[in-house]
Amino acid sequence: MIGYLEDTIAAIATAPGEGGIGIVRISGEKAEAILRSVFVPVHIHRQKGGPSFEKQPGSCEKQMFLPDSLAMSTGGLVENRKMTYGYIVEYDEEGTENRIDEVLAVYMKKPTTYTMEDVVEIYCHGSMISLKKTLALVLSNGARLAEPGEFTKRAFLNGRIDLSQAEAVIDLIRARSEKGYEAAMDQLSGRLSHKVKQLRQELTELLVQIEVNIDYPDEDIQILSDQKLKEGLEELREKLFLLKKTMNTGKIFRDGLKTVIAGKPNVGKSSLMNSLLKENRSIVTDIPGTTRDTIEEMFSLRGIYLRIIDTAGIRRTGDVVEQLGVEKSREMYQNADLVLLLLDGSAPLSSEDEELIQELKDKKAIVLINKIDQKRVLFKEDLQKKLPDKKIIEISVQKEIGLDQMEEEICQMVEQGNVRSQEGVVVTNERHGALLEQAIKAIEDGLFSLSMGEAPEIVEIDVRQAWELLGEITGETATDGLIDEIFSRFCLGK
Repeated sequence: MIGYLEDTIAAIATAPGEGGIGIVRISGEKAEAILRSVFVPVHIHRQKGGPSFEKQPGSCEKQMFLPDSLAMSTGGLVENRKMTYGYIVEYDEEGTENRIDEVLAVYMKKPTTYTMEDVVEIYCHGSMISLKKTLALVLSNGARLAEPGEFTKRAFLNGRIDLSQAEAVIDLIRARSEKGYEAAMDQLSGRLSHKVKQLRQELTELLVQIEVNIDYPDEDIQILSDQKLKEGLEELREKLFLLKKTMNTGKIFRDGLKTVIAGKPNVGKSSLMNSLLKENRSIVTDIPGTTRDTIEEMFSLRGIYLRIIDTAGIRRTGDVVEQLGVEKSREMYQNADLVLLLLDGSAPLSSEDEELIQELKDKKAIVLINKIDQKRVLFKEDLQKKLPDKKIIEISVQKEIGLDQMEEEICQMVEQGNVRSQEGVVVTNERHGALLEQAIKAIEDGLFSLSMGEAPEIVEIDVRQAWELLGEITGETATDGLIDEIFSRFCLGK
């Protein structure tokens, strides 16, 4: 690992494609020397009219270096943390200059950098040709191409951030809603790390006391009674459970809420989707069976990322194509995170409505009675008896009545008060959620061993396992293989 960190790495840090600015990033001991090899500040270029360069000891065979005397006489090539305007240039064997791009460059001295190493960033024009040529020149002068996520990996290995904060970088880059962005920023700031470290410290204190009981069973010292140990483990289990519970909300913040609009034909499903998206995404007609396949769109509702799915009207039909759409609608209905069941307030419940209502009882759902601007036949009170634990809202999609109430209810169902628990900590990462679940199981195993009168050594095994599992969240007990696997998911240049 030491040799790994001794390399100087470089990569294009901006997304591929056209743009105003593209960045080539360099990190490592040779970062400043490489910058000196490829960059000429414009004031030096003007003063010298394209200065004459000489090779320095240890320089690249083809690339020419700016002599120290010239750099010193002009106030230095670049100053620490000062953006400098100039050119990326290369020279052929005859000393002929080839200007690659007009750029801004900045050198940042360790340890107060992203990687805690010397870092250089070169701000080129956003042409991929310019960026690739600049990167190739940097690589030819002593850097190697960075692996995916290697800059952030170095920040972790050098102790600037822990593993959970490093993973938050991915979530921050991929955030598709305000809530997802806020959750990633909280994790990057170290809120989850702080909470996990607190829990590990409590487990450490219990482990110390257990080991005292094992090592000095007959000594006249303060020892941990079984009852006190039981209370401590139960308290920790509850804290872990509350933290794990936020995973439901965190997953929605990160991946979005899979929301299915269901109902029979012509009840207003496509109109509702168009209203939510504020565009005519679904075709709306009075002809039953117009929507024959699922239509999926993604949008942010008050900062919450929703994957909204308009389904084919569920009804019995002899049309083979429409029947395929109905079957797909039922599949989506079964697998949804949230169902918006739309019913026609101007018509009595049909057999299809009744079937959907029966299937709704074990699902997270909001029931919407549409067309309340027309002559009413179906009322909220009628449905509340069938679905006493479901929120029922009366709306008119056409007149835009009740839609704000529906949106507010969706937001409340997503948050469920979990966002405020655990001092604002929300678990968004599935790996973290799985480790918390395993840690809870280990503590429960310890409590069972304790209740069965097992020796302290047996209880210690389970408590230590919980301690190690929590350490995998922050990276304190993570293996090299796990670390490599996590950072392999990063994009190149980050």
